[in-house]
Amino acid sequence: MGVRRLCAVVLAALLAGCGPATAATDAPPPPARHAPEQALPVAVRTLTVDPSGPRPLPVTLWYPTVGGRVAPGRFPVVVHSHGLHSLPALHAALAVRWAAAGFVVAAPTYPFTNRRAARFSRADVRNQPADAWRVIRHLVRLDARAGDPLAGHLDVGRFAATGHSAGGFTTAGMFTSGHPARLRSGVIIAGGGLAGAFAGPAAPLLFVHGTADPVVPLTVGQAGYRRATGPKGFLSVLGQGHGEYLTPGRPGFAEVLAATTDFLRWTLYDDRDAGRRLRTGAARPGVTTLDDRWALTDRGGSAG
Repeated sequence: MGVRRLCAVVLAALLAGCGPATAATDAPPPPARHAPEQALPVAVRTLTVDPSGPRPLPVTLWYPTVGGRVAPGRFPVVVHSHGLHSLPALHAALAVRWAAAGFVVAAPTYPFTNRRAARFSRADVRNQPADAWRVIRHLVRLDARAGDPLAGHLDVGRFAATGHSAGGFTTAGMFTSGHPARLRSGVIIAGGGLAGAFAGPAAPLLFVHGTADPVVPLTVGQAGYRRATGPKGFLSVLGQGHGEYLTPGRPGFAEVLAATTDFLRWTLYDDRDAGRRLRTGAARPGVTTLDDRWALTDRGGSAG
């Protein structure tokens, strides 16, 4: 079976049994809606946040479509952060599949840690959580901007943050004291905590880590997991390194895709079925194991 066909089958399995997307409305989004019942075609565009400012931030957006236009309805937004010497395009395997499942994915290119940075600086990771928040604020404004194709299609009350490696640390750094409630959940892949992380309002967090990671040791991810105070889960990708499981066809990819998609559906769509699948279906002997503490708080879409 070809990779494209395999991906279509995986997405179809993830999306089976869910109702249609809710139509766009000027009223606040309802507390619970349904994700698309089928995988949707995905389009991509780019924009730049603060193009004339001291830290211009190019952003790649993937979003679901119908008939060549933005799909009807409001879609939760996932802000995805790349790692050191990386680019948003190198994370397209996950981003496209998440967008097809009913999310808008926004991936900034960080100014001093991306692959093409003229002045690379590992230390600049500490500034990236603020960059990611700039992306969120920009998208909130864009949703109200007359004439923009995405206006009225962004569920600006439901954001998640995700990231790999340095992007995982960036994601952790967004969950600090007093962070706005619109940031509802996070996925930290091969990362850990930054100073001040996990001190804010409790939000569900999913940690994903290869047990043989030579770049960010498993113990670093486990330490972040222990510090997190809200509902949380730790998905161990057995025998895998720093991120090869994010490549279609590699061991662990299908399981990580399924777990992260269900986690986003649970936390952003209040999807009870996704929560149940997350708890019962994320563990695959020989590939992944899931340790979870989802029952720490009572959520409408609890996996418990």
